[in-house]
Amino acid sequence: MRRLPALWVLLVVAPMACGDVGVDIDLTGRWQFIAGDDPSWSQTPPPGLEPIKTGIEWEKAGHPGHDGYGWYFRRVRLSPKTRQMDVLRLNLGQIDDSDETYFNGQKIGATGQMEPGEGSSWNVERVYDIPNDILRQDNLIAVRVADHKGKGGMHSGAPSIVGYRIEPIPTTGFAIDGQTSVFFPEGTGLEKLPPSLALVRDIREASAGEPLPDQWKLNPRFARHGRRHEVVIPVDLGRIDLYGGGEVGGPLLRDGTAIKLWNTDNFAYRKDSGSRLYQSHPWVMGVREDGSAFGVIFDSTWKAELDLESRIRFRADGPTFPVIIFERESPQAVMRALGEWTGTMELPPLWALGFQQCRYSYYPDSRVREVADEFRRRQIPCDVIWLDIDYMDGFRVFTFDPKHFPDPAATNGYLHKLGFKSVWMIDPGVKVDRDYAVYKTGTRLDVWVKNRRGETFTGDVWPGACVFPDFTIPRTRKWWASQYKGFMALGVDGVWNDMNEPAVFDGPGATMPMTNIHRGGDGLPRGPHLQYHNVYGMLMVRASLKGIKAANPDKRPFLLTRSNFLGGQRYAATWTGDNTPTWEHLRLSIPMSLTLGLSGQPFSGPDIGGFANHGEMDVELWKHWIALGAFYPFSRAHAVGQDNQDKEPWSFGPEAERVGRTALERRYRLLPYLYTLFHEASATGMPIMRPVFFADPSDLSLRDEEQAFLLGRDLLAIPRWAENPELPSGVWRTISVLDGDAEQDDYQLELRQKAGSIIPLGPIVQSTAGYKADPLTLLVCLDEAGEARGVLYQDAYKGYGYQDGQFLMARFHASRDGEGRVVIEVDDEAGALSVAKGDIIVKVVSEPDVKAEIR
Repeated sequence: MRRLPALWVLLVVAPMACGDVGVDIDLTGRWQFIAGDDPSWSQTPPPGLEPIKTGIEWEKAGHPGHDGYGWYFRRVRLSPKTRQMDVLRLNLGQIDDSDETYFNGQKIGATGQMEPGEGSSWNVERVYDIPNDILRQDNLIAVRVADHKGKGGMHSGAPSIVGYRIEPIPTTGFAIDGQTSVFFPEGTGLEKLPPSLALVRDIREASAGEPLPDQWKLNPRFARHGRRHEVVIPVDLGRIDLYGGGEVGGPLLRDGTAIKLWNTDNFAYRKDSGSRLYQSHPWVMGVREDGSAFGVIFDSTWKAELDLESRIRFRADGPTFPVIIFERESPQAVMRALGEWTGTMELPPLWALGFQQCRYSYYPDSRVREVADEFRRRQIPCDVIWLDIDYMDGFRVFTFDPKHFPDPAATNGYLHKLGFKSVWMIDPGVKVDRDYAVYKTGTRLDVWVKNRRGETFTGDVWPGACVFPDFTIPRTRKWWASQYKGFMALGVDGVWNDMNEPAVFDGPGATMPMTNIHRGGDGLPRGPHLQYHNVYGMLMVRASLKGIKAANPDKRPFLLTRSNFLGGQRYAATWTGDNTPTWEHLRLSIPMSLTLGLSGQPFSGPDIGGFANHGEMDVELWKHWIALGAFYPFSRAHAVGQDNQDKEPWSFGPEAERVGRTALERRYRLLPYLYTLFHEASATGMPIMRPVFFADPSDLSLRDEEQAFLLGRDLLAIPRWAENPELPSGVWRTISVLDGDAEQDDYQLELRQKAGSIIPLGPIVQSTAGYKADPLTLLVCLDEAGEARGVLYQDAYKGYGYQDGQFLMARFHASRDGEGRVVIEVDDEAGALSVAKGDIIVKVVSEPDVKAEIR
């Protein structure tokens, strides 16, 4: 956007010597208006701008009928100690679709946080904190407002400034194990904290820990800003690289960025350029020049910002909170510590690792059968067909359209006969309908979220007026879990919890009012939606998972969620929401998936091909995307709308179909390797899809590489469209996993195997139904010493027998014997299952003609 001349507003802010912080003051007449670069003075506001009056919040600004764009000032509160403030706060309301804001010539439109206003959906309040280095020393604050059309100015707005003085709070800290420490404000009684929703370890039990080690490097500083609390951790961003923050658009390397932790239904990532999406992960990992690393958990569920622009700063709207810091020798060790503290994902059934096909919506049930038949007719591997909301009766959850889905059990049975599983969507909004059983039983049990007046809150979603379960209440969670018994009995294999930020079409900021009340229980305190919004989706999937397991106690569950929170990997996999079919979002999908993995969520991926309607899909883009999509941990193609473009692998012509088939056959060939990685993730918290700097954390050139990536430790994936990617040093040999030259097109990712590794492969299959890795192929890539090692994990791929020892963990070792042959031995074998050595094929990548055998 061009920075064209716009109306500038200079507010002359005079410091005051008396009164308390945050008093309302009268700024009437203290206006200086400068049009463009030509100063002109005025002592009163121009027409259309109301004067400020003491103690009054003006709501007249930003009428829909006004022609113009920009931001209006919404409220007036000013600190009497303005000159001593570290941060000045401007509370702004949006007019139309402005997308840029400048302060003293510096664009700050990408910073701050969204705060829903009380008006209609276009009237949104945005808060910006302006650091002192932007403020003028004479307290003249220049505000420039610009929009995407180059228009500028303020339109019918009441100006306001909100100032908060930073009040430092003394810090207390203790060490737990010499490498992990907990910090909190002095005087805070940890024993009075509510149970943490992110942590699986209780820091309250460790409150009598050891003194901090003398060499401890990171010491947080706590402070208070009115009702808000913050933590600042000074770091040298020239010598430390920062990662994490969970689901967020933008680069893998998070240095110099700021994000908003406020789960948001963000179609096409349009709001705040993707810096505020569907999930919140108050977590940062730092990697030092020598490859050592640290991790920081900010254990607060409240609305917050994570600012990494010049240091690590976390600010939350609620009360103070503890901070947990890990110091480790490597980023891998930090990830294991994060898994230890926030838990790890459950090992999914093997079918969840297969390719999956979805649209909004496959409708009616005959269309579901047609799609399944077509996959099998064309011999394109696929494991799952997804059912979006149109299967429901009027979008009522836990129901089925009697006309178009009259027999869901038969539909599921049909899919099962073809080797498919099914996943069906369940949203949190329950239609207000006195004849609807879910609404009636929930109302009788009083399970709904209340507004601030204690009345049941209603808001519009797909069914119209809806009520929303209050998942902080124990009886609500029990009731919600019980709804799955009959639902799963119809042959449903997996569940998709969507719209659970929660999305509310007619709510402020497209969600619930922040003043709604959650009543709590079982240790969770009563609190406003401002406190529980970011964990609403997490609490929902926790209850859903419990119900799914109770309905099918002998089956491993699969649950996907759009909204989640740090630690939510314990309950559900995730996808990255409503992306678009654009090159931008194809490229963005890699750092987004990597960042989720670095934030504790290893089972994730974007919608292959992009979801949101964005015109006709470019065929070249599709071919590149399906080739890449075969290597996301969660591999699902998705499309929006009945009348929009199809995105099945055959939808773009014969060549695109061949590219898609090849890509998916590569994924299925790699299933033994991928399943082993998923087992590692479930045991330790290690990501499946990893940044290339994991290959050598001390190699600074790899720190911001976000085109190429690792799958596990031993497989490097390089998209064909990657431009000059930074790759790890050492020997990485290009491999093929299919016979012939099928992989040698212009779209398949280049796969390179690390020297000294062994990668297990399985057969190409159309689905994982009845899967056996037979024959098992070992790709052996010897190092300079002529050796290689690898791991294989296997079990029944479903059920829980593996927890009782019914598994195989084999460690292979390859070396040369005295006659030059490569010999593979099983160094270690754990579990009740064993390697069937006679069914193993060995291929030596480094020397294709050398003889090899397994002993």
